[in-house]
Amino acid sequence: MTQQTCLWLRDLRLPAMEKAYSGQMELPASAALGFDERFALLVQAEVESRRNKKLSRLLKTANLKDKGACLEELDYSKSRNIDKNLVVNLADCRWIRKGYNLLIIGACGTGYVNHMDM
Repeated sequence: MTQQTCLWLRDLRLPAMEKAYSGQMELPASAALGFDERFALLVQAEVESRRNKKLSRLLKTANLKDKGACLEELDYSKSRNIDKNLVVNLADCRWIRKGYNLLIIGACGTGYVNHMDM
């Protein structure tokens, strides 16, 4: 039955769920979990896989210069003149939910941001 289930998952194009199911079958500890818990883990694996694939596709399409760039690694040294509090406020995206506009001006990398009532 396990092999048939894996084939069905493959036919339904649920590869992450298939992999998670196979992993559950190999781990004796997963037998102690109830049906709902095991099923939730399978669905979670598929959802996370799809989100990761979407993110990878979007990042590839964006054609970013530095693919590993992230806010956590931003250089706030004095020479760059970047206001850390402003970056934190912009990163939480409240300005989008409030309907504010954001205008970033100046040469790329200068760190100058013109904002309104963050």
